[in-house]
Amino acid sequence: MPLLIGLIYNAISLLTLPFSGDTLNAILAQLNAATGEPVAALSQEQLMTVLWVSFFLTCGIILLLYSTRRALLEGRRWGWVSSIVIAVLSLLLFPIGTVLGLIMLVGAFDRDVQAYTRR
Repeated sequence: MPLLIGLIYNAISLLTLPFSGDTLNAILAQLNAATGEPVAALSQEQLMTVLWVSFFLTCGIILLLYSTRRALLEGRRWGWVSSIVIAVLSLLLFPIGTVLGLIMLVGAFDRDVQAYTRR
């Protein structure tokens, strides 16, 4: 279930990505005001580069989550290992990712799940 939640969350993130351009420049302006140091705004080319890189990274994450979920449903061992790696990395994404990561780790080390992925 946490893999499905992560998959849906990243899919929504991917859909909102085209609208993030103005938000990035607004965050940079707030950083400028908070620190008092000049922070350059992103040019149109830089902004497009950041958005395209974010798009491809998010697509990669979605594919990883989907293939891991599919492998776990089929009982493949590499899906179990991949879910543990995803869970550990999710612990860094406070607060929602931490909760999902803990749930994934508890579920991954359940005896029934381990037996299911060893077959």
